[in-house]
Amino acid sequence: MHLDPSLAIYNQLKECGVTFCVTYPGAKIQRLYELVRANIDSISVSKEEEGVGICAGVSLAGGKPAMLIQSTGLGNMINAICSLTLTYGLPLLVLASWRGVYKETVSAQIALGKRLPNLLKAIGCQFYEINTVKDIPKIAVAAQRAFEKPSVQIVLLSPQLWEPAQKEESTKTSTPSNSNPEEFPKLPPLEAGFLTRFEIIKILTQHIDNQLVICNIGLPSRELYEILDQPSNFYMLGSLGLVSSIGLGVAIKTPKPVFVIDGDGSLLSNLGSLATIASVEPPNLIILAIDNRVHGSTGNQPTATSVCVDLAKTAQSLGWKHVSRAVSPEQIREIPIAPQSGPKFIHLSAKPGNAEVPTIPLTPQEIKTRFMNAIRSKH
Repeated sequence: MHLDPSLAIYNQLKECGVTFCVTYPGAKIQRLYELVRANIDSISVSKEEEGVGICAGVSLAGGKPAMLIQSTGLGNMINAICSLTLTYGLPLLVLASWRGVYKETVSAQIALGKRLPNLLKAIGCQFYEINTVKDIPKIAVAAQRAFEKPSVQIVLLSPQLWEPAQKEESTKTSTPSNSNPEEFPKLPPLEAGFLTRFEIIKILTQHIDNQLVICNIGLPSRELYEILDQPSNFYMLGSLGLVSSIGLGVAIKTPKPVFVIDGDGSLLSNLGSLATIASVEPPNLIILAIDNRVHGSTGNQPTATSVCVDLAKTAQSLGWKHVSRAVSPEQIREIPIAPQSGPKFIHLSAKPGNAEVPTIPLTPQEIKTRFMNAIRSKH
């Protein structure tokens, strides 16, 4: 009788204190995927990079996050790992089904799979190869290193690991929902904004003062720092598109309201994050989507919202139940932020324009420490 490697790996995760797992399916790890999803607080994501942001939020709120993915997703995660997880010194344990190396039959998997060890070395991530059940205890070593001295630890699960076990294919079938799509409230017409992002953030201070705030990269964070610096602000320094994912990770680990200042360029680069948030429905998450129809931090190049995309209607189509618009100062002051049974998406139309503000004079470590202390605070 062979030891079930999926059960052995799951047991390692539980014994190592993993409290949360981001998952993305892989054919070779189906049984492990089911064990994790059934027994560990988990979120399934649309894209692996999104999971890096969620895990960052979970760790900021005191959790011990892990990811269970296929190794192809590591290619999607490189920038996020470097500009977010490594930059802020956050813990992350990644278990990846290693494609492209052992008896691989899909040629498209080979190029990345063979180069993966050198790629991980190049970005400074320690990795472990799990080829047989005898190697599984390495997972405990990786977890200890990830959480005790915050770092990124990658575990590569070779297909060889599953060979002695019974066939891994699942016999479970999912039952599609028979419920009809909800009728969402009709939104008012989309209006062009006449306030700049800086002016909007100034008005938003009445909502976000003394609250947990995660702010988009570049000039939005710099403008927020100029207007309302507070320890409960988490300023993004990189990783375009992940600010709402970080907000989700924080929101599921704290009952406090969590405000995210996002933008049209950022949201368009990771629309899958809106689908994930809608599926999880954290009641304490408020997305403040400032849409000025341009990439403001890089020279005001137009985004798709200047031509054809309505972000509020997009959010509704992805399952958001609480969507509203605000354009005028009066509307912004009256935006609905009271807790409801699900997250809130507030579309704030703006005009292009950036304030002349200096860079933020805080190190990533200072930003992280202040924010984590604010989450733990009773106030």
